[in-house]
Order: sequence, then C-alpha cells, then structure tokens
Amino acid sequence: MLYIGVDLGTSAVKLLLMDEEGKIKNIVSKEYTLSFPQNGWSEQNPKDWYEQTILGIKELIKYFDKSQIAGISFGGQMHGLVVLDENDEVIRPAILWNDSRTTKETNYLNNVIGKDKLSQHTANIAFTGFTAPKILWMKENEPENFKKISKIMLPKDYIAYKLSNVFCTDASDASGMLLYDVKNRCWSKEMINICGINENQLANVFESYEVVGTLTKDIAKELDLDENVKVIAGAGDNAAAAIGTATVGEGRCNISLGTSGTVFIASEKFGVDENNALHSFAHSDGNYHLMGCMLSAASCNKWWIEEILKTNDYNKELNNIENLGDNKVFFLPYLMGERSPHNDPSARGCFIGLSMDTTREEMSQAVLEGVAFALRDSFEVAKSLGIKIESTKICGGGAKSPIWVKMIANILNIKVERIESEEGPALGGAILAAVGCKEFTSVEEAANKIVKVIETIDPDPVLVEKYEIAYRKFAKIYPTVKNLYPELM
Repeated sequence: MLYIGVDLGTSAVKLLLMDEEGKIKNIVSKEYTLSFPQNGWSEQNPKDWYEQTILGIKELIKYFDKSQIAGISFGGQMHGLVVLDENDEVIRPAILWNDSRTTKETNYLNNVIGKDKLSQHTANIAFTGFTAPKILWMKENEPENFKKISKIMLPKDYIAYKLSNVFCTDASDASGMLLYDVKNRCWSKEMINICGINENQLANVFESYEVVGTLTKDIAKELDLDENVKVIAGAGDNAAAAIGTATVGEGRCNISLGTSGTVFIASEKFGVDENNALHSFAHSDGNYHLMGCMLSAASCNKWWIEEILKTNDYNKELNNIENLGDNKVFFLPYLMGERSPHNDPSARGCFIGLSMDTTREEMSQAVLEGVAFALRDSFEVAKSLGIKIESTKICGGGAKSPIWVKMIANILNIKVERIESEEGPALGGAILAAVGCKEFTSVEEAANKIVKVIETIDPDPVLVEKYEIAYRKFAKIYPTVKNLYPELM
C-alpha cells in the first residue's frame, strides 16, 4: 500500500509518497506566496494552499498505481488563524504563526487575565503567534468579519476539510491555539468565553493517528482516487517532524532547522515549565511534549544569503567557514520577534562585534551560530527542569548543512543524529497515515521501524569549551539591548 504525507509549510507544501515498508517513493514541492501587509504582519491565502496541494498530489502519484493509495495525513504550520463563514468561504487571509500584530491582545491575556490562569486553563501562556490572541485582534479590529465566523481552524485542517468535508483538528495542533486544555485533551471553556466565541465554531479533536473520514466524491474524482482513501487527522508540523525523526518515547529530542527553529522533547507524562518559557503541548503519539520555538532559524540564513549577499550559492558561502569557536562577531536571530524563551514580539535581529577586519565569512558564520545559540537558550530551560538529553535527531532544511549541524553539536554539547530522510513533517504525515490505516499497531512502532540514523556527530571537547565561552557572551546581548527594541518599532 501507499501513503501520502502532506507538509503544509510557510513557503511551500511538500508532499511525500511512502510505501508500507517506509520507503520514500516520491517527493513533490509546490510553492505559494507569503504576504506582509504591514510591519510584523504575515498572511497567506488558504485557497493557495489548497490549489497547490491538489496540484502536488496529482504530480506525486502520477506514475504510481493509484489503487494502492490507502491514506493521506498531514503536518502543518501551527497557530495560523483560518476563518470560514456559513457558506464555507474564507473570510480573510490566514494570519500566520510568525505574525506579531497581537502585542496588545497578548499583553491583555498575560497581564489582565493572568499567566497563572492561562497556564491553568491551557498549560501555556499567550504568545503573539498563538491563535487566541489573533481571534481577539479580529474581534477588536475587524468586527464585521468576526461576526461572520462559522468555523475556526488551523492551516492543515483547512486542507483536511476540503478533502474530506470533516471539520476536524488534532490534539497536537490544537495545543498551540491557547484554546485547548492540554492536560485533559479538550477545549477550554474558560478560554472560549474569554475569546467571545462558542465551541461550535471549533473543530472536533482527534488524536493525530485517527481516521477522520474519507475523500469526498468530488475530490476522489479529481485526483482519480478511490473514495475509500482514508483521511487521517495529522499533526502540527513539529509534532509531525518528531514522528518523522522517531522522537517518540520519554526524553527523546529533535531539533528542527526549518523556517522556524525548535527544540522538541517528548514525554510520556504531562508537565509544565513553571515560567512557561517552553510550550507544553500534546504529542502526536498520544502523549505529551515540551517545545522551545524560535521564530527565525533557517529563514535567517536564507535572508542573509539571498537578500543581503544576493546569491543562491549556499554551499559556497558556508563552505568557507573555518574558525569554529573563534568568531568575535555575534548575531541575534530575531528577525520576526522571538518566542522561546524571551516572548518578545518587538525583538529584532542585529550584528554586534563588527570591526574593520570583519569578513564576509565571519558574518555568515555568526548567522549560523546565532541560531544555534538561540536554540541553546531553550535547551538550557529544559536542563533546568532536570531533563537529561544526551543526543538529538535533527531535521529541516538547515539539517542539510554539515557545518551547521557541527555547530549545534558543539554549542549544545550533545550528540546529533542525522537520519536517512530529513523530510520531517511530510514523512511524519505519511507515517501517521500508515498507522491510521492499521499498517502498524502504534506510532512508536512505525517510527522506530521506518526512521534510520545514518550518522552521529559527536561534540569535540575543544570546540565545546570555546563555544561555552562564546555562548555566555551571546546570552548577555539580548538583556542588554531589549529595552531599545520598542523604541525602534
């Protein structure tokens, strides 16, 4: 049998076809546009997601036996606000995870409603990227659109709805809305009241590996597939990536170097960081996880290489980096504000330590190191909770860079395991589809059978010592400059 995984990313949808043994048969990617109507705003048209997903599926399965396709599932960008009216028409462009317009609403939730109450109701506090503050923003700034809302959904769930006509979400993705009681795996009535909505506007919640329905007759006809092809709930992109890297089971860790960057720590038990510097979410295996998320990771490198250096030759730029641990230039990677652990939407990127002899290579190196240092910020919070992590998987576009992976191994002082496929969320989606179709008895069984480690990068004690000194310097920069950020907005 064949299974389709759909990774609905920020810049493109990636589709992956996997057989019952976990072998990847085909991969297709389709891009769509991202708009920034105002400073700090980030939006997309959900119809673009759907159109490119349909085109991508057609291309993905074109040369395969379509009768063998059994299921389809998803990983998708989290937190985005997608709203439909009573006719199932999109009311306004989706407000994305990296949108920072909701500073006022986030402050209201954290300071008036109170962080303790939010954590009690949802296991998390408010961040500008979360869905609940966006709902409050829409209520205040677009009241006519707010009144039209019939369905509130997340990006991947819009695709699931278009394919199956089932209004659904999953526990991992719902966890990032600030509307979901993570501990008890249900919608929070208190948060629903605070946001001025009703539970009928929210989807039915499934576990990530559960079947929500099958393809509609029209979709099946358009894709030339059987109507009995199952649609499985899927997961938020980081939870899906965790499945695609076998980050399942107590204390297992995955670092994602995608547009955003995350440190994902799986747990069999529910737990909350007392300062809420890390997110406490449901995992797509039916358990839980802690996660630190930075808003700009590989996107920092893309910005630096393409927008500033005006080249597409990533290898040439990164292969010239030589003196690891000795760089005197530092970079704060907060190009879209920052989430974990600072929760500061006004934060912005900056270089510091430049001199007349600073080279292009040192600045490129500083960008990569800045992202790795920021990931360590979340890693340090996890360590403060007594969590011992000796190794991590790694995925995302940045994982393809040997020099970046080496930096992470030494800056975090842990073994980094590269896996056979770095497709993360798309592979995780395909695995969830296979589990939903009973190809495997559990998510853990499927992930452990399919995901294979091909290389382990060990930290070098000499570099670890150098980077320890460098990290302590990096950690002083944000506290020193943070009060300037509001003045620069």
